[in-house]
Amino acid sequence: MTDQASYDQFRVRGPVSLRGVVKISGAKNAALAAMCASLLTDEDVVLSNVPAISDATDIAELITRIGGAGSQEQGGALRLSGRGVHSTEAPKDLIKRNRASFQVMGPLLARHGHAACPMPGGDSIGQRPIDVHIDGFRALGAEVDWSGDRWVASAPRGLRGAQIFMDYPSVSGTQNVLMAAVLAKGHSVIANAATEPEVRDLAELLRVMGANISGIGTQWIEVEGVPALRGAAWSVMPDRIEAGTFAAAAAATSGTVRIEGAPIASMEAPLAKIAAAGATVTRDGEAIAIGPGRSPLDAIHLQALPYPGLPTDLQAQMTAMLTQAKGESHIFERVFDNRLLYVDELRKMGADITVAQTRSAAVVRGPTRLHGTRVFALDVRAGAAVLLAALVAEGTTVIEDIYHLDRGYERLEEKLRGLGVEVERVHGV
Repeated sequence: MTDQASYDQFRVRGPVSLRGVVKISGAKNAALAAMCASLLTDEDVVLSNVPAISDATDIAELITRIGGAGSQEQGGALRLSGRGVHSTEAPKDLIKRNRASFQVMGPLLARHGHAACPMPGGDSIGQRPIDVHIDGFRALGAEVDWSGDRWVASAPRGLRGAQIFMDYPSVSGTQNVLMAAVLAKGHSVIANAATEPEVRDLAELLRVMGANISGIGTQWIEVEGVPALRGAAWSVMPDRIEAGTFAAAAAATSGTVRIEGAPIASMEAPLAKIAAAGATVTRDGEAIAIGPGRSPLDAIHLQALPYPGLPTDLQAQMTAMLTQAKGESHIFERVFDNRLLYVDELRKMGADITVAQTRSAAVVRGPTRLHGTRVFALDVRAGAAVLLAALVAEGTTVIEDIYHLDRGYERLEEKLRGLGVEVERVHGV
């Protein structure tokens, strides 16, 4: 993220009913882990369908700054490898602004016997279980300590296979520990592993690279360590969160949108909830068609849960959609303890939302007539929520700190304009 990008803003004119076709990009949370996996081999890992987002740019920069190889191919694919790595210390500036960069710890520790990384930054959505990563590395035989301003992990004789129980089925934690285990000596079991599609995508890539993994897609992953991995070519899965964001936006605006290239099989929870609210949801091959149904939408109850539940990364967008539903909708956040901070931004626009004292539940009353005003994208998904609200609001909404949206959504304003949205990016204000 450049200094100028930090001050960019969106100006969105509403209300608008979305119309048209949108193509879904590669999955952020799968692509970033796949990029980190390139550090597990000296051979080239060629990744296609990597979204052009700032988080991916940060990971690519991190890999090259520690000595790895990285280049962009004609056609957009990324060619990466751990060839030439001369440092196992992750740069503090990149870690602080991109949480996914903590996932270099597993590959560096597995290949080089050492890794150091500051506490990761990213979104301010509550406590995230870094201890799941640390405990996994320790179970594999590493010594891990907090030293100064960073975690330092050391395994000079290499990692060894182990039984690893994850206190929480963390997606990034499962990915990080899995990348460490594939080069460990012997047999490893990751119990209570995350089952999200992004974990499966990484595991399948690792298998193509030569890893011996079974139980992919289950909470019980088994790994037989191998001495080395090879290069591979891999296409990153499409982004179910981006697809869900556009589906919720179409429903909120009584729009008609065809969402192409969506990972439909992994989207049952959000599509079921959008249909329950009254929008028309049609599955058509590899596309989803969202159309107007009941108007206004009906209030529903939803809770964010680990997969196959409703993704926490869609909770904010669904809540914004439900400001246009008749009655009281009840929202329960079961994953992160501070993910409802965006509610204050929606209230500025006229939303009628009450948050429980626990900050883990909310009641949305609607339908509410929203109005344009100045709001902030507090994190990637909170930014998507206020953007969605701007689509139904009367007048102009100014969204500040849109660098968060740039972290997770590729060519966002271009895609929105293709659906009929009046949106302008204003630079460096």
